[in-house]
Amino acid sequence: MAIDTALSSSLEQAELETFAPAHRGRPGDPGESGENREQDDRRPPLQNARRERLRYGARRVLRRPGLVVAILLVLFVIVSAAFPALFTHFDPYATAPADKLKAPSLTHLFGTDEIGRDLFTRVLYGSTLTIQATLAAVAIAVVVGLALGVVTGFLGGWVDLVLMRLVDVMLAIPRLLLALVIVTALGFGTVPISIAVAVGIIPGFARITRAEVLKVKNLPYIEAARTGGASWARVLLRHILPNSWGPVFVLAVLDFGVAILAISALSFLGFGAAPPAAEWGTLISNGRNFLITSPWLSLLPGLFVGLVVFSLNHISKSLEELQR
Repeated sequence: MAIDTALSSSLEQAELETFAPAHRGRPGDPGESGENREQDDRRPPLQNARRERLRYGARRVLRRPGLVVAILLVLFVIVSAAFPALFTHFDPYATAPADKLKAPSLTHLFGTDEIGRDLFTRVLYGSTLTIQATLAAVAIAVVVGLALGVVTGFLGGWVDLVLMRLVDVMLAIPRLLLALVIVTALGFGTVPISIAVAVGIIPGFARITRAEVLKVKNLPYIEAARTGGASWARVLLRHILPNSWGPVFVLAVLDFGVAILAISALSFLGFGAAPPAAEWGTLISNGRNFLITSPWLSLLPGLFVGLVVFSLNHISKSLEELQR
């Protein structure tokens, strides 16, 4: 009996040492005594876990200098598209023939065009139309692609067969060619371009959403939710969609760059906003006649567009790696 009692006491002591907190509130321990410790005790465990995940994610991002630079560039483009006057004092439409075709300088960072307008200002104001068209195109593609992917992956059967064959047909057609056909039918302008580009990138969202839904809907916690009495609509909205969103978000960031290139290409071909409105593709197109004498008219806007698309691709790739 004495041996059993001693063994039981030893096991109880080992359990206490195993599950005891790492810091026992010693007077010299920072953050584990007084008000800070009381706040940590009052905070719900779920909130603590979320805070730790945010801190861990922030540390992983800060360890990637290239990712930080890419995020800062994209943020600059978004802010300048919303408030271009914060970064320049020039009028994007005011002409100054005496200052035409000036090379880049501290006064005119990107130089001036053939009628004396500041090219950097034109690029910033042009980002407003381009980013608006890109946001509209990606939003349409995400909504329609999610709907198609969820319906086909969730219902299956002949619905999946018919809709996925239509998606395969759309994937077989080059995006730019499909966009050209659609914008020719709808007419010129920012809205037709957005719709045309959106139609071209919808199949990618439909495919990846369907794959994620097929993977998630057969997991044990979905069966547990159904056994607990949850309806299929609740299971879809509360469990399947939230757990399928990660790859879709990564694809949305990637396709944001793809949409910028497509919209710039259509604007370059003359399908964009009418002059004197500035779009990135239009600015690149206007400088074609001066490539020998004033190459900055096309090269600097083109380089700016290339850097933005490269930054978006880098962010998308980094997000995919961080999710693993």
